[in-house]
Amino acid sequence: MSSKHENTTTTEKATVALAPKLRFPQFQDADAWEPTTIGALGRFYYGKSAPKWSLAENAPTPCVRYGELYTKFGPVITETYSRTNTAPETLRFSKGGEILIPRVGEKPEDFGKCCAYLPIKGIAIGEMISVLETRQHPLFYTYYFRNLYKQFAKVVEGQNVKNLYFTELEPLPIHRPSLPEQQKIAECLSSVDELMAAQARKVDALRTHKKGLIQQLFPREGETQPRLRFPEFRNAGEWEETRLGQMGVLVSGLTYSPGDVRESGLLVLRSSNVQQGEIALDDCVYVDASIKGANLSQPNDILICVRNGSKALIGKCALIPEGMPLCTHGAFMTVFRAQMPDFVFQLFQSDRYQRQVAGDLGATINSINGSQLLKYEFSIPKPEEQQRIASCLSNLDAWISAEAQKLEAIKTHKKGLMQQLFPSPGEVDA
Repeated sequence: MSSKHENTTTTEKATVALAPKLRFPQFQDADAWEPTTIGALGRFYYGKSAPKWSLAENAPTPCVRYGELYTKFGPVITETYSRTNTAPETLRFSKGGEILIPRVGEKPEDFGKCCAYLPIKGIAIGEMISVLETRQHPLFYTYYFRNLYKQFAKVVEGQNVKNLYFTELEPLPIHRPSLPEQQKIAECLSSVDELMAAQARKVDALRTHKKGLIQQLFPREGETQPRLRFPEFRNAGEWEETRLGQMGVLVSGLTYSPGDVRESGLLVLRSSNVQQGEIALDDCVYVDASIKGANLSQPNDILICVRNGSKALIGKCALIPEGMPLCTHGAFMTVFRAQMPDFVFQLFQSDRYQRQVAGDLGATINSINGSQLLKYEFSIPKPEEQQRIASCLSNLDAWISAEAQKLEAIKTHKKGLMQQLFPSPGEVDA
């Protein structure tokens, strides 16, 4: 059955007025949202070419390219990141108020999630973008479309390269409230987005602050003292050169096969469990607790990614906290068990560590050899100063983690709002 036939069938079903679960007080007694289709909201067309070769920082024409809908923009485009030298007469420019939907992508569910509202006039829109002009409230429908990402995914075509043609979007069922209710919902969600953006900036600022602090608290290349020392250690003398192997030991990981995987049992920590220097348990793999060759992890072990398909992940690490379930680590990971784990973990955030990791990765090598890792060299102070530095940076880590959790809470709140402020897609398809 073709997708167009499926669309027609679904549209025929969407004949019943619906109301969302949550409505603002002034609309509690208003009519239910009337059924319509995406195509009835306005006029679709495609953008025009602004190829990669035409881009330059000093080019005269600001533009939006389809890939940026996935990587640069949220629901609202407030600034552009690219400029093109393409002749203006061959481009298509925004009038201000359009909804942009990527036409090409990799994952079907990402198309709807990456719709964006473009309120700025005179921006060139790339050819791999579907553009919707509507007299309805465009920001409201941008949020609505993002809530319908599963419905968008159903009409995506193609195997390796996925396409979403607007002719497939036009028949999709949707419901329309009054313009005042559209505006109220858009204002509510955009205010949540502004709060989320402010919180994200706060988290980024704290992480940048920590990065700068580490550069000051550890000696630079060729120096034997840091630029910044706590008052009680300013006359404590130079730091001593040492190798990582003198500060602890490595614990090898577990080699296991798909046949060893269980729904529960012994947790195997992998690279996906290292997120922003912390252990995350969103993506977990378990094996039988009696499996041979597993070295159980301990609190304050430092989990390090030593082999991965992505070079960017090599060397990433996290401290294993108290209260973890029974766990070990996979063969592409290693554990460093240190005498001063909090301090060594912070050493692993330093530029010197990153340079030594990068030095071990060649054009085709995506791994760190354990014996080579133990040879990594660092300057370290006496234990008392190590503890003082570790305490300072660990407290900052705790602050960053708390603010990051607040950001996640706002995201969760917005997700819940989206589910309540729009009619359920399941109801539309029923």
